[in-house]
Amino acid sequence: MIDDYAKAHLHGELREVRESVLSKLDGLREYDVRRPLTPTGTNLLGLVKHLSTWEARYFGQVFGRPFPEPLPAWDDKTRRGTDMWATEHETRAEVVDRYRRVWEHSDATIDGLPVDAPGHVPWWPRPGVRLFDVLVHMIVETTRHVGHADILREHLDGAVEMDAESMIRRGQDAAFWANRHAEVERVARAADPTGT
Repeated sequence: MIDDYAKAHLHGELREVRESVLSKLDGLREYDVRRPLTPTGTNLLGLVKHLSTWEARYFGQVFGRPFPEPLPAWDDKTRRGTDMWATEHETRAEVVDRYRRVWEHSDATIDGLPVDAPGHVPWWPRPGVRLFDVLVHMIVETTRHVGHADILREHLDGAVEMDAESMIRRGQDAAFWANRHAEVERVARAADPTGT
C-alpha cells in the first residue's frame, strides 16, 4: 500500500514541476527564451532541452526502455553540454514537444513498473537503483532547474511564480519590489563596510 502511495505521490510531484518548467517560457519572444543569461550560457529553452534529454535517459535507458528518438551518448565528451542550449535549427515548439513526448515515455515507465523495480545508472558511482531512487532524483533535478528558470525569468521581465494580479492584491507592485531591492542593497553594503 505505501509503495503505491509513494509512487503516485512522487509521480504527481514530477508532473507538477514539469509543467512549472514550461510555464517559464510563456509570453516570451524567441530571443529571450534562448539568450544566455549567465556567464556559462544558461537559458530557459536550454533548461527544457537539458531536462528532456536526462529524463529520457533516466526513465528509458536506466530501466531497459530506451526512448525511441535519438539521444547523444551520455559518455560522449564531445557532446557534453550541448543539451543546455537549442540551436537555431531547433524551434521552441520542437523542444517543448519533445519534452512532452519524453513525459509520455517516462510516465509509461513509471506506470508500468513497481516503485522498487531495479534499474542501472552507469554514470552513477553506485549504479544499482530502484524506480523510487530515479523518481526522487528527477524531482530534485527538475526542481533545481525550475529554480534556475525562476531567476532567469525574473531577470528577463520581472515575472515571478505568482501572477501579477495576486501580487497586486498583496500590495506587491513594482514600487514594492523597487523598495525591497533598495533595502536589500542597503543591508548588503552596511554588512560590508570595506565596500569591496
